[in-house]
Amino acid sequence: MSVVNVDGLDIAYTAAGAGAPVVLVHGLAEDRHSWAVQQRELTELRTFAYDQRGHGETPPGDGDGTLEQLGRDLLGFIEQVTGPAAVVGFSLGGAVALWAAAERPDLVDRAVVLGTSSVVGRAAAAFYADRIEKATDTRSAEFRAALRDDTAAALAIAHERLDEVVAGRLAAVGDGRGYINAARAMAALHGAPLTPRLADIRTHVDVVAATADTFCPPKASAIITHALADVTYHEIPGAGHLMNVDAPGAVTGVLRTTLIGRT
Repeated sequence: MSVVNVDGLDIAYTAAGAGAPVVLVHGLAEDRHSWAVQQRELTELRTFAYDQRGHGETPPGDGDGTLEQLGRDLLGFIEQVTGPAAVVGFSLGGAVALWAAAERPDLVDRAVVLGTSSVVGRAAAAFYADRIEKATDTRSAEFRAALRDDTAAALAIAHERLDEVVAGRLAAVGDGRGYINAARAMAALHGAPLTPRLADIRTHVDVVAATADTFCPPKASAIITHALADVTYHEIPGAGHLMNVDAPGAVTGVLRTTLIGRT
């Protein structure tokens, strides 16, 4: 593990491989270890997986609950560690990647977003509000049960890994401050969608949907795809929202195709 200070925030990250730089941005209730398979297998690329604020080994700092702040964390990381790079983001991380691509096209060479939404509906906003309330005590049985339920619902194939995945997610959220901060940023997409900003993105974006994803279904990917000027759409059949748990080989394959240009 390495650490870089970005505007006073010590961001933990792991680098692997050799080649063109790729920054990997995890989702809500995850950390950099969610990309372990890709960092092990995509040796043709220099991959950098970092912990978003309040997740894993990165402290929460003074979180303001905005996608902009999370996006500026990413841009600061690129400026200080990698230089201009491709950015791969999952779910929350995909929204962060899209915001960064719109804000600084000179730093984001291209983006790949998986299981990502640019707008959330009323039901999703209510979901985030409930989870924010529960996350004030991540040691409580109520929060742990909710996270387990969410994880189970996000899996369509790898049900036998449920206990393992839940344990990793509980470790990733720690005291909950980063989870609450990120959940607030996602909930804000109800009243202020990211979708209008997608027209500002001029770099190529690959949008990846899992066909059994009930959290960010293919229709959410379609909203993003229709708003982008330069885009390719991909599907991972049968996988749920946690596609990198359900089908890590398929995720690696999509990234190898999109970032390296071969299968």
